[in-house]
Amino acid sequence: IPLSALKGDNVVDISDRMPWYHGNSMLEFLETVHISSDRNFEDLRYPVQYVSRPSIDFRGFAATVASGVIRQGDEVMALPSRKTSKVKSILTYDGDLEYAYPPQAVTVTLEDEIDISRGEMIIHPDNLPKVDRHIEANLVWMDEKPMNPNTQFLIKHTTNTTKARIDAIQYKIDVNTLEKTEVDHFELNEIGRVVLTTIKPLFFDPYRKNRNTGSF
Repeated sequence: IPLSALKGDNVVDISDRMPWYHGNSMLEFLETVHISSDRNFEDLRYPVQYVSRPSIDFRGFAATVASGVIRQGDEVMALPSRKTSKVKSILTYDGDLEYAYPPQAVTVTLEDEIDISRGEMIIHPDNLPKVDRHIEANLVWMDEKPMNPNTQFLIKHTTNTTKARIDAIQYKIDVNTLEKTEVDHFELNEIGRVVLTTIKPLFFDPYRKNRNTGSF
């Protein structure tokens, strides 16, 4: 979109000083740009946030659907136990649903008694995330104190929190030139590629495929 910030051309309204341009103004574009594809509706990832157990007759798993679609009658698997069951009901404050999708917050009940805790994940058995303790990630260091790679950190991924350490710093990225350089630690606002190891496995996907489970 050709713009002139000084004169306001094509910022809010189409400028008559650019008759050769036939598109939208910047504001029109921002208000109508298609963003629904940002959500992943293919890979069911339901990270349990809270287990509701008001009585021995009810056990519900409350969470926000991170990705995919969960339906009544679906066969599902719990991670890390890998026990399977079927979705009995999907409950909300406004009533039951036949299915739920991101970013809806719902409570799911299963036909079988499965022990699932906060931080664990409900998925479809034929569509598993990566389950691993070793993660390679881009990291932005946002502490005023320089990074100490020998320190143990807390990592929060979806509803799961565990301890982690930085095993290796692969490189630092210069944000102006994108040049990669070798460093032994990060300073404030520096960005680079690291290898993390967690105390317990996380259930994650590549960020390009699933933003919610591909970030921490």
